[in-house]
Amino acid sequence: MKYHLVTLGCPKNKVDSDGIEMQLRSAHYRPTDRRQEADVLIVNTCGFLEAAKEESIAVLQELSRRKRRDQLLIAAGCLVQRASTEVVDRVPKVDGLLGTRRWMDVLDLLSQLRAGQQRRRLERYPVLGDTEPPSLQQRGVPALLGDPLHEFSTATPRPPVNAGSAYLKISDGCNAPCAFCTIPSFKGKLRSRPLAAVVDEAAALAAAGARELVVVAQDTTDYGRDRGEPNSLPQLLAAICQRTDEALRWVRLMYAYPGHVSDELIEVMASEEKILPYLDMPLQHGDPRTLRRMRRPSRLEMVYDHVAKLRAAMPTLALRTTFIVGYPGETEEEFQGMIDLARALEIDTVGGILLSPEPGTPSADLPDPVDAAVAQERYARLMELQQPISLRKNQSQVGRQLQVLVEGQGKIEGSNAPLLLARSYRDAPEIDGLVLVPGGRGVRPGEMIDVTINGAMEYDLVGEMQSTETFSSRRSERAALNLE
Repeated sequence: MKYHLVTLGCPKNKVDSDGIEMQLRSAHYRPTDRRQEADVLIVNTCGFLEAAKEESIAVLQELSRRKRRDQLLIAAGCLVQRASTEVVDRVPKVDGLLGTRRWMDVLDLLSQLRAGQQRRRLERYPVLGDTEPPSLQQRGVPALLGDPLHEFSTATPRPPVNAGSAYLKISDGCNAPCAFCTIPSFKGKLRSRPLAAVVDEAAALAAAGARELVVVAQDTTDYGRDRGEPNSLPQLLAAICQRTDEALRWVRLMYAYPGHVSDELIEVMASEEKILPYLDMPLQHGDPRTLRRMRRPSRLEMVYDHVAKLRAAMPTLALRTTFIVGYPGETEEEFQGMIDLARALEIDTVGGILLSPEPGTPSADLPDPVDAAVAQERYARLMELQQPISLRKNQSQVGRQLQVLVEGQGKIEGSNAPLLLARSYRDAPEIDGLVLVPGGRGVRPGEMIDVTINGAMEYDLVGEMQSTETFSSRRSERAALNLE
């Protein structure tokens, strides 16, 4: 039996897809990139934004158009949890639905679907469980939605690590009340994974070859609050560092909610050698009035205080954030507040989002929408401000020796000379820049090498390879970065 799996959306979805794959492989399913060869087609969907929803529907529709009668098509993930009836309406050939917290039950769903295939000519197969909307029950579409019957508390089974980096999801759901976000409507409230299970999974990923673990969640800094243990993230990070051997070099922290960046977290980040001086902290806006409409932390003094403490503890901290442009009611004065914050903080990397209010969120009911052309012009101004800041931050790296993790190999434009594509501690996978290293024949993805930075662009760095990895201690790396 073969399966073809398509993953859409964020790194959290990628972690769930890894779990689905390992469940399938445990039942002797084999992966295939050729969908026509597959017995099972699975799309792990994204439902965060309207554009992501439409992309997920389009992928499902394309697979259903060419689907053989004996193939099974399963829609999984966020869109299924958010709008299961719409999925069935728009993709009538879908055979089963698997919600965001039920990926570990994929084999149960397949078992029911296989049983249903045998009698489909006589009657539609029954719906699984009792959590499905009545409309799905009436149509006889098997669906596993909502929470699992038993908490999946063990380490998530994962495939071998590719290119040396792996995502580590520590919780699901979110308690933040952000007015623009759909996630709580289909992910539910925060549910943290047991600390021991997360540490076990981190150790297993390191043993499988991970040089870097990227810690993800909807809000990593809220980890443990649902278990009556707020501010548990520092303890978790310390345990991961202590449990893993020196083969694991980097632990990177993403999605830190501004109000939850504690002094204890900063201390652990600064003192644990494996934790990178890198933090992704989405601020979303820079004007208190807009932030209050967003239902986000609006006290800018707190933001300045957090950033000052982080930089004092980690002088070479690489900070990234996200700003939303054109939020309903955003005036020119409020937008200028965002510009002023971005100019004052000089954040290394800024991502801008033109976010249309999503149906079903409080932001969708707000008055005074911002004209699309005005929002686009403001976005361009934000990027125009940020690009020279990012360039200066990159230029400050010239002359430094950095350790980089090799992701792949290309060729220098206009020649056949090899070019390594790598990342430094300043670059998260898939969203930040690269370190481009000419040469490097024989260096494989997943290896770490030392490079001297000799060039800088707005988003990427250029480096000269010094030597292959010698497993030097993080202390020498910190000294090279002038941290000591």
